[in-house]
Amino acid sequence: MIGQLLGPITNIVGGIVQGKMEQKAAETKAKVAKAEAQAQIMLSQATSEADWEKVMAEGSRDSWKDEWLTILFSVPLVLAFCGEWGRDIVADGFIALNAMPDYYRYTLGAIVSASFGIRGATKFFGKK
Repeated sequence: MIGQLLGPITNIVGGIVQGKMEQKAAETKAKVAKAEAQAQIMLSQATSEADWEKVMAEGSRDSWKDEWLTILFSVPLVLAFCGEWGRDIVADGFIALNAMPDYYRYTLGAIVSASFGIRGATKFFGKK
């Protein structure tokens, strides 16, 4: 008699436990799938950035743009060591540059950043 009562109770309890285990397994599977999807997105973003940098590096391989900007930015540095007349030229140049419209100065900054890489510019200024 007790066996006849315990059988259905055991089946009910077993079904509840089995249901809870299946629910936990499904939740775990969903968390794993979400984590894998996020990892795939991060990998795709990193790959895209690396591909973009590779294309930009290949495109500027035969360009004098970076060299030109380096020479241009070196002129005031060299003139600063050429005596009073050189320092006057540099000072006058920066005064004239400071008088330029903001859009011109921002555009100049964007050109330099694009040439040397925006990532490089943000690292230079301490931003990530």
